[in-house]
Amino acid sequence: MKAPRGSFRTIIDMDTFSALHGLMAEVDAYYKERGIFQARFGFGVCPALIVIDMAYGWTDPAYAGGSARLDLAITALQRLLPAARDKKVPIIYTTSPYKETPQLKSAADFSPRFRKWDRRACEIDERVRPEPGEHIVYKDHASAFAGTALAGHLIARRVDTLLITGCSTSACVRATATDAKSLQLRPIIIREAVQDRAEIAHEWTLFDIQARFADVVSLEETLGYLNRTPQ
Repeated sequence: MKAPRGSFRTIIDMDTFSALHGLMAEVDAYYKERGIFQARFGFGVCPALIVIDMAYGWTDPAYAGGSARLDLAITALQRLLPAARDKKVPIIYTTSPYKETPQLKSAADFSPRFRKWDRRACEIDERVRPEPGEHIVYKDHASAFAGTALAGHLIARRVDTLLITGCSTSACVRATATDAKSLQLRPIIIREAVQDRAEIAHEWTLFDIQARFADVVSLEETLGYLNRTPQ
């Protein structure tokens, strides 16, 4: 049986979804029995918010790599961004640098049914666009830290907590959270503000990364934290 169109579970059928959560419950019970993983980092005192790859190449289904599933994260970010800005929390965006060198073009260029990869594909979606003064990181790798100056940018602002949003959950979000932990930051993934093209990858990654590399928290819990954070 397929889930209703437009619901959160539109990509996999309900039997598969139930089986996935059954497997996750088994792993969860194993972790609890052994007393391993699953500890929470908790919020720190000086947060920054990162918005990963919410550019048109990912948010616009006209591109081969774009998905309307990211609309769910857009909606959450439209609540999260004003709350962060109100508290003067540093906000960082990431996207890919546009390159016209033929051998470096995206695989999307070779998909005849979809819009070709162009400069617009690397532009942040206007629904969550940066405001003047907000930092944009242009990255070539999954992690926002790999080959960029992001770590120094955060250290200079004495950031101890990284609020992680964007796409995709199983790739760039996961890689960024893992590197944030390695740098002794508190990685916090906002559940409603991350998404993936594949629902199975999204669900499993949130479960697995919460057990070992980051806290996965709700949008409401994060908004409450920001509300308590001194400006």
